Amino acid sequence: MIAVTSNAPATDPNPLSAAIFQRAERVMPSGYTRDLVAAKPHPQYAVTADGCWITDVDGHRMIDWVNNFTALIHGHNKREIVDIIAAQAGRLISAILPTEWEVKLAELLCERIPSVERVRFMNSGTEANQVVTKVARAITGRTKIAKMEGGYHGQYDLLEASFQPRPPAWGEAKRPQPVAHNPGTPQSLLDELVVLPLNDVDATRAILRDRAQELAAVILDPFRLQLGMVEPRLDYLQMLREETARLGILLIFDEVMCLRVGYHGAQGLLGVTPDLTTMGKIIGGGLPIGGVGGKAEYMAIFDIDRADRVKHSGTYTANPMSMAAGYTGMSLLTREAFAGLDARSERLREGLRKIVADLGLEARVVGRSSLSGVFFTTQPVENYRQLAAAAAGGMMERMIAAQKLLLAEGLLTMRGGFVTSTPMTGDDVDFTLAGTRRALARMKQM
Repeated sequence: MIAVTSNAPATDPNPLSAAIFQRAERVMPSGYTRDLVAAKPHPQYAVTADGCWITDVDGHRMIDWVNNFTALIHGHNKREIVDIIAAQAGRLISAILPTEWEVKLAELLCERIPSVERVRFMNSGTEANQVVTKVARAITGRTKIAKMEGGYHGQYDLLEASFQPRPPAWGEAKRPQPVAHNPGTPQSLLDELVVLPLNDVDATRAILRDRAQELAAVILDPFRLQLGMVEPRLDYLQMLREETARLGILLIFDEVMCLRVGYHGAQGLLGVTPDLTTMGKIIGGGLPIGGVGGKAEYMAIFDIDRADRVKHSGTYTANPMSMAAGYTGMSLLTREAFAGLDARSERLREGLRKIVADLGLEARVVGRSSLSGVFFTTQPVENYRQLAAAAAGGMMERMIAAQKLLLAEGLLTMRGGFVTSTPMTGDDVDFTLAGTRRALARMKQM
């Protein structure tokens, strides 16, 4: 245990975390580096973890249903990954020269992901989406990029616009307007973005045809919108594939998160193949990584002998630590491993549905494969504006309240989400369901 002196109130159940946070506030704005871990009066600071369990500095053990925002598909301290990281660190941490690990991970991804014939590595999902934007523009000679209203593609000012827009700036539902996510975003940048209404087939088709001569690409997560589970309908994805192909617009799937839903990623599960795919999270085995993959003819834009090539490099790009951990982690994701993830996740969802029904909660359970969630609303949610309406109706307050009550039961969750990892067992699911029933029963009485 870390030795920490605390000045926290005697009633604080996490005095050591409180003491660390007091130090953090003196050296970091508000005491945080990641906004989504913010908590009142302070966060709990992790000290160790193993499998699906994580322990904070005050000795509280929790089942980790966040898994570092879905990146840790094998949970914590997977022995094979830990061993390869230790061995690689003893041989070579980083260098200007490439290593075979880069080739091995690239071979694995090209074999598995339908759209990926060639791949290029970066250091994060955000960087992958920045780079793929350059690629699309270079290939098509057009400059504008289309995204879904409410879609999240990392912290790149072009693609983060209209992530969480509010009326009246967001414009008409069938013709959404780009809305800056952060102050200082130049209008000239917003002018390069076209915003599409998710799951409105006719309106989206009309926009694509109207703006075809300007659009380099359409980018979307083929599985979910925002940080929840608002899924693009299959007919919508099929329309995007047909229209972009016909209009000469590149279709990009952001599978940074949703690659974990199947052995061949979301695109393999859905049967819709994009031109380019961005990746991250699980392909790094728990270490920082990003990737862009696609058809060989498109990825040739990186070829070093081309006069019109897209230039891309980086100090830690394809570093041997991330490549070794990523290859090892992905190799462990066999078809059998995915089947196990799916089975335990469905067992979880079935249990959550029963709890919601038994308690008579205004909520619904959503998700697929290892991504599950409880939406504290019964309103239909098929696009961002319906999600915003549900949030305005108290959904977010109920989700935050539930998150705190679940934490008290030893369940680490994030905004109603449950992310399954391979070390989780049936007993872990049963423990979770029992704790969730108690937590939600208390919430109903509040």
